[in-house]
Amino acid sequence: MSKNVLAFDFGASSGRALIFSYENGKLTYEEIHRFDNDPVMVRGNYHWDVLRLFHEIKQGILKCKNLGKSFDAIGIDTWGVDYGLLDKDGRLLQNPYHYRDTRTDAVVLTEEQKQKIFDKTGIQFAFINTLFQYMCSAKEPVFSAADSALFVPDLFNYMLTGIKKTEYTIASTSQMLNAKARDFDDELLKSFELDNKFADIVMPGTIIGNLSDEICEELGVKSVPVIAVASHDTASAVVAAPMSNPGKNLYISCGTWLLLGAETNEPIITEQSQAYNYTNEGGVFGTYRFLHNIMGLWIQQESRRALARKGTKVSYQELEDAAVTAQPFKCIINPNYDAFSRPGDMVSRIEKFAEMTNQPKPETLGELNRTIIESLALECAKSVKEISTMLPEKIDAIHAVGGGTQSKILCQFIANATKIPVIAGPVEATSIGNALMQYVALDEIDSLEDARKVVENSFDLVRYEPMDTDAWDKAYEKYIEICK
Repeated sequence: MSKNVLAFDFGASSGRALIFSYENGKLTYEEIHRFDNDPVMVRGNYHWDVLRLFHEIKQGILKCKNLGKSFDAIGIDTWGVDYGLLDKDGRLLQNPYHYRDTRTDAVVLTEEQKQKIFDKTGIQFAFINTLFQYMCSAKEPVFSAADSALFVPDLFNYMLTGIKKTEYTIASTSQMLNAKARDFDDELLKSFELDNKFADIVMPGTIIGNLSDEICEELGVKSVPVIAVASHDTASAVVAAPMSNPGKNLYISCGTWLLLGAETNEPIITEQSQAYNYTNEGGVFGTYRFLHNIMGLWIQQESRRALARKGTKVSYQELEDAAVTAQPFKCIINPNYDAFSRPGDMVSRIEKFAEMTNQPKPETLGELNRTIIESLALECAKSVKEISTMLPEKIDAIHAVGGGTQSKILCQFIANATKIPVIAGPVEATSIGNALMQYVALDEIDSLEDARKVVENSFDLVRYEPMDTDAWDKAYEKYIEICK
C-alpha cells in the first residue's frame, strides 16, 4: 500500500500544501491548499507574519481531513536565513524579521573579518545573511530575553511537535556554520561576542517528533511524524533536479531568486570562489550546494506590484506574451544592482538604471518584462562562465527547476545566453524534494540517485536547445560593460 506525505512549501510570496503518494516507483501529488505569504511593514521594519503562516499549516491539515486524505508524515521547507527568538517557556518573543529588512545595513566588517568568516563558512557575503541579522539582534533588548532561536522551518516544526531542532540545510545558509564540520562555529561566534541560541543540528531525513497532543486535539487528527526534510527550499528543489551526472550538470532553482550552482562532495573555499561571491550551502546525503545567488523573478514580481499600485493589473502570462514580441535587447539591467534588492517601485528603478547607463527606457509592458528576463539570462551566462572555471568537468546540461520554469522565454533565453541545453522541470520541485526526503525518513527511498530516478519516472521534462547565439554573444558583451 502506498504511503502519503504532506509537504508544506513556503516561498517568499506564497505557500502551498501538497499531498503526495508514492507507489511503484512513481510520485503523484495533489495541491490541497495555497495561500499568500505577505510580509508586513511595522514602524519601519519588515517582518514575517509567522502566526498567520502557522494558521495556514493548520488549514492545510484540516483540508486533508475534510477531503478524506490521510497522510503518514509532514515536512516543511521555507526560504533561508530568517529566524525567531523564543523565551525560556518556548513563547515567540516577536515576529521574525524579513531578510530584506534594512537593519543589517548598519553592519560593517573589516576585510580581515570577512576573510576569516569566508574561510570558515564558505558562504557569500550578503546583507540578508543570518550572521548579519544575528549581530543586529544581539544589540536589541529582546535578545537578552531569548532562551533559544529557531530558523523559520524549525520554528514551525517546534509549533507542531514541541521539539526544538535545527535542520542542517537551513542552518547552512546562515554564515554561522563551519562548512567542513557541518556545525555552528563557536570560535567564529565568540569572535563577535555572540551567544549561540540555536538548537542542536539534525540532518535532512530525520524524524523530529510527532504532532503534539494539543495539535491533534485541536484539529481532530491522528498523530504522525514531523520530518526535518531539506528544510531550505533550494535544498529541497535540488533534491528534485533530475541530474543524471551531477559532475557535468548544473542546476538553476527558478523563483523569487535564481540559484545557479553545482552539486559537490566538498566545499569549494578558494580565493576564486570568494572573489566571484559563490557560496557553499549544505545538501542532502553529504553533498554541498556550490552556487551563486542571482536576484531572480523578484524583479518581475515587484514590477508587477508597482504596476498594480498605479492601476495597471496584469497577469504573469500577459507579461510573458507581451515580452515574446517585444524588441530584443532594447534595455539591459544588472539584476544584482543594489537598488533592485529592496521592496518599492521597481519599474521606476529600472527606468533610472536605463537612464544611468544611457539606454532607452522600456516603454511597454512587453519591453519591461523582456528587459528583466533577458538580463536574468545574461547574468546566468556570466555565472556559468565563472563556475565553469572552478569545476573539474565541462558542463553539458543545465537543469532548471521550480515555478520560474513555467516561463518558456526564461528557459529559452538561458539556453541561448549560456549556449548549453536547458532541461526544465519539474515545476513543483521544492515540494517534490520535500516529499522525497520524507520518503527517505520513512525508509521508502534509499539514496539521492534513487530519489532522482523517481523524478524522471514521474514528471515530464522540457528540453530547450540554444538558439540565436550570435545575437546573444553581442548582448553579453554589452551586459559585461553595463555591469562594470
